[in-house]
Amino acid sequence: MPLKALPAAALLAAACTLPAFAQTPVRIGFLGEFSGPQAGLGQDMYDGFMLGIRQAGGKLGGVPVEVLREDTQLKPDVAVQVARKLIEKEKVPIIAGITFSNIMMSVQPLATRREVFVIGTNAGPSPIAGDKCSPYQFIVSRQGDQQAEVLGKYATQRGYKRVVMMAPNYQAGKDVLAGFRRYFKNEVVEEIHTPLDQFDFSAELSRVAAHKPDAVFAFYPGSPGVNFVRQYRQLRLAERTPLMSVAVVDGVSLPALREAALGVLLGSTWGPDLPAEANRRFVSAFEAAYGRTPSEYAATSYDAARLLDAAIGAVKGNVADKPAFMAALKAARFDSVRGNFKFGNNHFPIQDLHVFQVVRDGENQVALKTVETPMKGVQDAYHDGCTMR
Repeated sequence: MPLKALPAAALLAAACTLPAFAQTPVRIGFLGEFSGPQAGLGQDMYDGFMLGIRQAGGKLGGVPVEVLREDTQLKPDVAVQVARKLIEKEKVPIIAGITFSNIMMSVQPLATRREVFVIGTNAGPSPIAGDKCSPYQFIVSRQGDQQAEVLGKYATQRGYKRVVMMAPNYQAGKDVLAGFRRYFKNEVVEEIHTPLDQFDFSAELSRVAAHKPDAVFAFYPGSPGVNFVRQYRQLRLAERTPLMSVAVVDGVSLPALREAALGVLLGSTWGPDLPAEANRRFVSAFEAAYGRTPSEYAATSYDAARLLDAAIGAVKGNVADKPAFMAALKAARFDSVRGNFKFGNNHFPIQDLHVFQVVRDGENQVALKTVETPMKGVQDAYHDGCTMR
């Protein structure tokens, strides 16, 4: 039957099916830690990501999205299980989030082999920045060494001669210690590795005190970092030994630490006082939505949503056109909360690295304040090992 001969009701039904088909949601799996002592990190990531989607009217690139959240429980075997479910059962073309590097090292090979795009919003382990890179990975945060590199350079410039380093004994801990060493030109008195689930650092900090270093560098994300800073102050180390940190003081931990964190230095790609207009709007919107100051976890996840908004829009929602979608992600045509942002050959960011300090702000509240930006427009140390160009 020719189309013009169809009954009016059938014509209306046919017309209604067209936009409905065009608006089929893009499914996105979001992995993070949502239980246990690291739950605050995953929640901040998820909240930042979802804020970006809500600001776009519940869509990305003008297309509705469905976000399937999964808790990896900081267990690589669980991460593989939920990632496989998302890929095989839920048929997601995109997996976003991923808090810890050991989880990324479990999920990235599984997903990218299936040509599922991995949009990493926190973990950036060195192997996938180098010879295990994939064209299907886009790490929106940074390579794990970089926040430590900026502190290594800062410590050298400040004239610190003797430093003790501390971190959990896993991939990210090893990466950040390597990053600090890469730019610190003086003596590392001792390098202390602790279990990932350790919360009492009194024995290790007694060793630190005995060394009488010029400064301490530490990496302890989540709840262990809160305990670490409190014990550092209780032992009166904070009065005489500057504490430089990565992922120890931020929007997640400051509400718990408050005055105990005053003076602590932080190496990071992002802070709430960065001058980019996109950042001012983000911080204001996040505080209005959630009643707290965002962390870097939230900021990079928000940027990931903005990146996906631009890339999905560029392909008009057709993420099944993988070469086109890949090119759109690589172009990174969005206003980052960090200001200048672009991907390098390994699909890790080329960006500025800052030093922040915990201070009292104009309202007598503890806050992060930019101290300086020792490294501008830098690419990670492993990109030459990636064959992508």
